[in-house]
Amino acid sequence: MPTLPYGSHSLFPINTTQYDTNEANMSKQRMRALALLALVASFCVIATILSNAQDVRTNYMPGTDFSKYKSYRWGAIEGGAHPNQILDAEIRSAVDSQLATKGLSRTDSEKSDLVVTYQTAVDKEKQWNSFGGGGLRWGGMGTATSSVITVGTIVLDFYDPAAKELVWQGHAAKAVDTNSNQEKSQKNLDKTMRKLLKDFPPKKKLALARP
Repeated sequence: MPTLPYGSHSLFPINTTQYDTNEANMSKQRMRALALLALVASFCVIATILSNAQDVRTNYMPGTDFSKYKSYRWGAIEGGAHPNQILDAEIRSAVDSQLATKGLSRTDSEKSDLVVTYQTAVDKEKQWNSFGGGGLRWGGMGTATSSVITVGTIVLDFYDPAAKELVWQGHAAKAVDTNSNQEKSQKNLDKTMRKLLKDFPPKKKLALARP
């Protein structure tokens, strides 16, 4: 039987070029698969962030001098149903904490500089109502047009009792969750009010110098 020459390994030599090409193709396919998985994961993360993002917006009466407001009292909206006493206390506590950092003092005096009210929709949408007394509603900021408060949203209003008008308003979506425990609910409300009142009082706009 003939023997293989010294140094020979097989009667059928391997095509190393074809082998290397197949390995390269498989490596590219694995890289594409990993890239696709990373892309899908990124989309999932972005979708989660967007779904959890909280819509916060504010508006205020142009020309208002907010530096003159030093005190406030809580007011009740006529016909505006509030949530249960625990949630009501949590909302007020969250607002009080933020306004204290802004230099505003809470008082029960009728002579307060501001009247603060809030409205929220817990289980179904509701109409926004303006503050007022004696059957009259205070104006300001286009309050003639009614708006709808969506479920979970808090609308925070600041009224100037001397001018009897709305001077500042803030909307915060996903602020109220009745399914959360008390500790989690308070933390969420504190975070919401911190975000909502971040830029309060509004900064004065500088007038452009004339040439």
